[in-house]
Amino acid sequence: MRNQTKRDTSRKPNWLKVRLPTGERLERFNSIKETARYLRLSTVCEEARCPNQSECWGGGTATFMVMGSVCTRGCRFCAVDTSRKAPPLDVEEPKNIAGTISQMKLDYVVLTSVNRDDLPDQGATHFASCITETQNAAPDTMVEVLVPDFQGREDLVDIMLSAKPSVVAHNIETVRRLTAAVRDPRAGYDQSLDVLRHMKKRGFYTKSSIMVGVGETKEEVIETMYDLISVGVDFLTIGQYLRPTEKHLNVHEFITPEEFEEYQRLGDDMGFASVASGPLVRSSYKAGELFIRRHIKRKNQTGATG
Repeated sequence: MRNQTKRDTSRKPNWLKVRLPTGERLERFNSIKETARYLRLSTVCEEARCPNQSECWGGGTATFMVMGSVCTRGCRFCAVDTSRKAPPLDVEEPKNIAGTISQMKLDYVVLTSVNRDDLPDQGATHFASCITETQNAAPDTMVEVLVPDFQGREDLVDIMLSAKPSVVAHNIETVRRLTAAVRDPRAGYDQSLDVLRHMKKRGFYTKSSIMVGVGETKEEVIETMYDLISVGVDFLTIGQYLRPTEKHLNVHEFITPEEFEEYQRLGDDMGFASVASGPLVRSSYKAGELFIRRHIKRKNQTGATG
């Protein structure tokens, strides 16, 4: 068991330094950045201060947040603004974001959203429209969605699934013991597992993510991995929690690259189709998406299912 005594986190270790892309990848990164500025887009890559922005954009992948930039929940790790009631949905957003993605010529896009507990359907219909419009406008772009739990309501999950995204992700975020301290009270460890189980039963490729460095033990991470594989999760990402501001949850420790490599080996042995595990890995990490794109295309060619 890893020692739970708090380690020195006053300085980030060298392995958390971000390298900028070069050559063609740098050109593509700059092109996407300029287009996003011109169109006044808010990408999760920037809003959530993701350390992989340059790497992902350089590889033709970007993550967009729909349903506004104000979340009705207050998870202690998240940099997104929160309020009990968010602004009304933009009815033009599905077509606008679809046109933007088409114009940016992305290979792989992730559509995610804030939680909208203030809406009767929690935004499920709007989310489905964003997926459908994107698929229509950019048929060569693979669409992954990273969705909230819709309070565990399967009927609302099914509305979103009716748009048939390529991959459906929902993040469990942390281990069972720390869920109440890390996530909003309306979220839940078992509720997230139930949502993932339901999405898999509907025949979709599923994905989830675990943050580490918030006080969990190695044994608890492994238990969470087993829980995720037990509900059929195909793709898993594991990454280091980084504190976005002083108002957010403290970093308990920085997990070493060697420990991340061990999690990846364990995940491979458990049977996940893909495991991306590393200090800078996030739920929409580029390397995982490249594997997923190849994996799905291979399965489609052979007629196999996930």
